Amino acid sequence: MSDDPYPQDEEAPFAALDDLPVMQSEPSEAGTSTTNRSMLMRLLERHSSKRITDVPARDLGFADHVPYPFMGLVGQVEMRVALLLAAINPNVGGVLLVGPRGTGKTTAARGLGDLLPMIERWVCVYDDNPAQCEFMEHGHCSMCKANLDDPDSLRRVEPVKFVELPLNAGLTDVIGGLNERIAMERGQARLNRGILARADKNILYVDEVNLLEDEIADAILDAAAQGHYTVRRGPVSASYRSRFVLIGSMNPEEGALRPQIMDRFGLRVLVTGMTSTEERLQVYERVRQYRENPRAFIRQFYEETLYAREDIEYARSILRDVSLPESIKEAGLRLVQELKIHSNRAEFTMFEAARAYAALDSREDVTIEDLQVGAPMALRMRRSEYMDNYFDSQQSEDQTIQTTLESMHIPTALPAETEHHDNSDAADAPPN
Repeated sequence: MSDDPYPQDEEAPFAALDDLPVMQSEPSEAGTSTTNRSMLMRLLERHSSKRITDVPARDLGFADHVPYPFMGLVGQVEMRVALLLAAINPNVGGVLLVGPRGTGKTTAARGLGDLLPMIERWVCVYDDNPAQCEFMEHGHCSMCKANLDDPDSLRRVEPVKFVELPLNAGLTDVIGGLNERIAMERGQARLNRGILARADKNILYVDEVNLLEDEIADAILDAAAQGHYTVRRGPVSASYRSRFVLIGSMNPEEGALRPQIMDRFGLRVLVTGMTSTEERLQVYERVRQYRENPRAFIRQFYEETLYAREDIEYARSILRDVSLPESIKEAGLRLVQELKIHSNRAEFTMFEAARAYAALDSREDVTIEDLQVGAPMALRMRRSEYMDNYFDSQQSEDQTIQTTLESMHIPTALPAETEHHDNSDAADAPPN
C-alpha cells in the first residue's frame, strides 16, 4: 500500500512539481540528506510562488479532514516562519497572530499540523506508559494494570492533531471536570480530560484570544508555560501533561488583549493584507482550486510537505546542540536594554527563536542574522509607555522624599536614655 494519503486519480492527471529539485543524495548519519536539509528554507525564501493551473475540478466525494496545505500559502513569510519556529522549539512560548479578518491566520495555523512528525501515544487515561503512570498521584489506571506484562501493546503512533478551542468553552471544558454520568450510575467519582489534556503533543489554536474569559486565558497560558496542570474536584485530583504548540489569533478591532496575557505569548506577528496584485491573484486561483477539489489541490504540495516535515524533524533533533556565542548574547541584551523592555521573557524568547531558526537552516551556531530574524517577532508589543511614565513618576517622588529627609537633618540614631531617668526609677523604688 502506498504511503500517499492522497492517491492520484488515473483519469485526472495532476500538475507536475515544476520547480522542485530532485533529491538524490544519500542520507547522512542524522537520518536526513544533506541536500534536503535546507529545502524548507529555500521554499520559504521563494515565497511559494509556484502556480497551480492543472488541478482537476472533479470532486472525489470524500469528507476527510483536508486543511489547506501549509506549503501552498502565498506570501506572509514572517507568519509562516514564526509558526515553524514554534513547532521546532516549544521554548519560544507560542505565537500570537494579530491582524484583520481574511488574512490567512487560521488557515496557516490549521495547515501546520501536516508538517509535524508523527507522535507517540499511550492508550492510557492519562496518556502515560505504565512505568510513568505508577508514579503519578492516581497510581496505575485500569488500562495500565491490565497490560503490565506487555506495555508495548499500549503504544500508538499517530499524526499531530489540530485542537481548536471553541469560543464558548467554559473553564470545565478547558481543564476537565467530574463525569456526572458515571457518578450517578456507579456512584464513582471520575474526572473527564479537558481540552488542555487532549491537546498534549498537539497544536492548540485559540481564535479571538482577546475575547476569552480571563480565568480561561490564564489557565491556558499557565498550562502551556509549565507543561502540565492539576485538576481537583473534592476528593478527586489528577495531573495532566499539556505540552502543545500554542497559537493564538486576534483582531484588534474587536478589543485589546490584557498586557499580562500578551506578555505570555513568545512571538507576535502582524498579519497584514497583501499589497502585491500578483500575490493576491495567486491567492484567488489557489483558493478557487482548493474549494473545487481539496484533495487534488493538496496532492500538488504532497512532496514539498514531506520534505518540510523531514526538515522540521531534523531541526528538532539538533536543537539541543545549537549554541549561542557570547557576542550574540551581548548584542541581544544590549538591544533589549536600548528598547527599555522590562520583561525578562523578551531576551529568552528572542534567543530561543534564534536557536530555532539556526536549527531550521541545519546549523548548530547562531549568527547575528538569526538574531535579526527573531528579534522583531519576539520584542514587538513589549514596550509600555504607561510603565515608563509610571516608573519616572515614582522615581521623581522618591527623589523628593530623599531631598526632604536630607533637609531636615534627622539624626541617624536616637539619643541614649539619660542617667537621670534611670535614677528617678530607682528613687521611686520602695526602701529595703
